[in-house]
Amino acid sequence: MNITIQSRNFKAGSQLENFITEKVSKLFRQSDHIIRAEVTLRQGDGGNPQNKLCEIRLMIPGNDHFVSKSTDLYEKSVLESVRTLQKMLSRSKPAKMLQRMKNRFYKVFSK
Repeated sequence: MNITIQSRNFKAGSQLENFITEKVSKLFRQSDHIIRAEVTLRQGDGGNPQNKLCEIRLMIPGNDHFVSKSTDLYEKSVLESVRTLQKMLSRSKPAKMLQRMKNRFYKVFSK
């Protein structure tokens, strides 16, 4: 489990980093194929101080999952990003299992 946290233009406190690590580690439990997660925190565009942006990129062999959410607090942005990624992972899991089953079926009957 490798989680990289970057905060642009501010220093994230240890409490916020622990919160992010706790929430993002749930994604690693959901899928064994995740190599690492990159979390970026920054102020959103437009100069609005209430615009806290969280970007999470999951490095997965074959394709990466990327989510960017913006709310008034970094914690809310992290939670929304993690929820979205959980949905993405749960949708892709049955499709991958189905593809593996098809490959096994064709290997067995093509001989």
